[in-house]
Order: sequence, then structure tokens, then C-alpha cells
Amino acid sequence: MQFHTSIQRHSFATPLGVMLMATTTHGLAGLWFEGQKHLPEFNEWPVNANAPWMKQTQHEIDDYFSDQRKKFDIPLDLQGGSEFQQSVWRSLLRIDFGQTLSYGQLSQNIGKPTAVRAVANAVGRNPISLIVPCHRVLGADQSLTGYAGGLDRKRALLVREGVFA
Repeated sequence: MQFHTSIQRHSFATPLGVMLMATTTHGLAGLWFEGQKHLPEFNEWPVNANAPWMKQTQHEIDDYFSDQRKKFDIPLDLQGGSEFQQSVWRSLLRIDFGQTLSYGQLSQNIGKPTAVRAVANAVGRNPISLIVPCHRVLGADQSLTGYAGGLDRKRALLVREGVFA
């Protein structure tokens, strides 16, 4: 992934662990759980809690975890991914709170019904956990499958959204 040169970072605590956020002048470019898979090398990024979009991102995530938000308004900067990855991530944004899709359905939604494996890889590389809701993608049999933040977190998010009891 290639991130914009204006990128800055900050971290904050959530009920599911510490999250690292990265913003650019264009919007939120990254949101990862500490230690999750595919976490970029971020040590060179300056820490700035007052960078554009940081406070809004943290406020919206806090609202989500306190059951006051189901949709996010923060502008996103997805330009770090390939055109294909961005198409998958934009399709993820259309999965509403409390809804799920399979990887196959997601592949059909982007017009690439035979690209299930490539779609799954793009979902796994989603740089904006929770807000770009890759946790809402399940296996064809509705099973919990891969989540870069860990299956326990995926289950907790889906329980929070009423998908699982």
C-alpha cells in the first residue's frame, strides 16, 4: 500500500483494544487494531492527535461502541490501494449495519463473480477496519472466516450489530 505523504497517526483505546488511526489531508486513510495482520510500518509517521480528521474519527468510533452510531461520516482516503482493492472497499461500504454478505456475493456485486479469492484478499487488506466494514463478510455457509483483527473481534463486532446472539 502507498500512503499519501501528509499521513499522520494517533492511537486510542476502544472496548476491543487499542486502535491506530492514520489520516491525510484528504481523510481517514487507516484504522487498525494494534497487532492485527497487514498492519503497515507506521513508525516513521508523525504522531499528531490534532491532525485533520483525528478527533472526528475517534468521536465516531466512540459513538459506535456506545451504540449511538450505525453509519460513519468521516471522509475516507482509500487511494493507498489498487483500483481493484478500492472497488472492493467501496462495495464493503454498502453493507449496512447488522447485515452481512458472503465473499461470493461481494464478488458478484463488483461485477467479478469468478474473482472470489482476489476479493477475499482485498477484503483482508482493508486499511480502515470497522468503518469500511470487512467484518460483515462471512463464508458462503455464514461461518466466521478471516479477519485481520482476529476472529474474536469479528464475532464481537457482529454481536454488537445484532448479527449473532
